[in-house]
Amino acid sequence: MNIASQITAVVLAGGRSRRLGRDKALEPFGGEPLIRRVIGRAVDAVDAVDVVVVVADAARGAALPLDAAHRVATDVYPDSGSLGGIYTGLNAAQTDWSLVVACDMPFLSAPLLSHLATLTDGVDAIVPEVGGRPEPTHALYSRRCLPAIEGRLRANELKIAGFFDDIALRLVPESAVREFDPELRSFFNINRPDDLAAALELV
Repeated sequence: MNIASQITAVVLAGGRSRRLGRDKALEPFGGEPLIRRVIGRAVDAVDAVDVVVVVADAARGAALPLDAAHRVATDVYPDSGSLGGIYTGLNAAQTDWSLVVACDMPFLSAPLLSHLATLTDGVDAIVPEVGGRPEPTHALYSRRCLPAIEGRLRANELKIAGFFDDIALRLVPESAVREFDPELRSFFNINRPDDLAAALELV
């Protein structure tokens, strides 16, 4: 078992929150903006040494309630969705390994993320599976993934899982995930008003 000694927390915040109707990253949640809750949980879970927040443009970054120590990275490949966001975050990271999460996941599980960080030996990425599908915006990636991701971006192939065939991937089955997060709340994300209402009830 190898534990990644230094990890960057990469938070994807480039979305436009169309379905919610307002900026989800700024939404009050548990007494703080949602993005600050996500950053705090991600950092604590893997003892992250750095934080990179990926945004679409500089104006978006300036509008976010971030600490001075949080670094903002603007999309290297604009309008390329989450795959482009992952590339931008890994490219900006100063560590080999990064935890990549979306800014709208308020129930990140420290036990689960800590466990994922112990699975880095011999692979380039660790991605949980839920419902038979990978969860690529709740995963750990090495900088070794950058060439494979960039190749897909240049070809305008924006499905995140598309580059998985080009790397050494470790998929973590749902049965193993449930050992640390039985209700799979880690993967709850806020897209629509009813998602937000349900999340606030859980809090």
